[in-house]
Amino acid sequence: MTAQATTKDTQAFTEEWLAWHRAQEERLAAPHGFLAITGLHWLDERPQRFPDAPGTWRTGADGVTVTLADGEELVVDGTPVRGEHRFGVLPERGGVDAVWGDAVIEVARRGGNDIVRPRHPDAPLRTAFTGTPAYAPDPRWAVAGRYLAFDKPRPTTVGAAVEGLEHVYEAPGHIEFALQGRTFSLTAFPGSTPGRLMVLFTDATSGVTTYAANRVLTVETSADGSVVVDFNRAANLPCAYTDLATCPLPPAENRLPVAIEAGHRIPRERGGAA
Repeated sequence: MTAQATTKDTQAFTEEWLAWHRAQEERLAAPHGFLAITGLHWLDERPQRFPDAPGTWRTGADGVTVTLADGEELVVDGTPVRGEHRFGVLPERGGVDAVWGDAVIEVARRGGNDIVRPRHPDAPLRTAFTGTPAYAPDPRWAVAGRYLAFDKPRPTTVGAAVEGLEHVYEAPGHIEFALQGRTFSLTAFPGSTPGRLMVLFTDATSGVTTYAANRVLTVETSADGSVVVDFNRAANLPCAYTDLATCPLPPAENRLPVAIEAGHRIPRERGGAA
């Protein structure tokens, strides 16, 4: 390959990474993104009111219910609701967004618990956000690997950013790859769409230059099992920015003993450098 071709390939790689990075930042800092969250409220059978959401909230065997006072209104699935509204039993990692003025009230289920998590565009964390520090993209951190499916999905329990909370995933397989002359394996969880995998991991940079608890990779699968593990796209989860997140932690086998100096670094919100 000529030097000119190599330069063009590197430029294209960098431009693709910049587009990915911008998209990550836009989702995070969207008007109702994770930086807009103002509270993480845990529901039980006791009726509770919260300062950043309308109504009185409770949950039980029949799921989440809100009772709105006179003059209070939520818009759920485009329909205004008043008085008592039943959200029903929510699926794990599922939820409903109810609109309240310029805010969104997220009603969700995480780790077997029902939560209310209001999102306000004027939240100080969002309005003060200036971007996420990251390592410069480098093609050497995009390594070839292979996805190996398990005979059947394996229920895998992991911890969470919230102490005492657990998440359970059906791990469909694992990814093997070589790096720095060593072979590694990472357990993969289902991604957001078919054909995608979510890989949670830590490495020797965790707690030093990258967020201590976790980072996440999205890996695209192929028919023959070949994959690209691109650590340049190792992204921070919301818990890297705010304590109002319930992010999962990596399984023990996904703690890499090497330094992955690629991808997102410690956010400024956690004391990270520019």
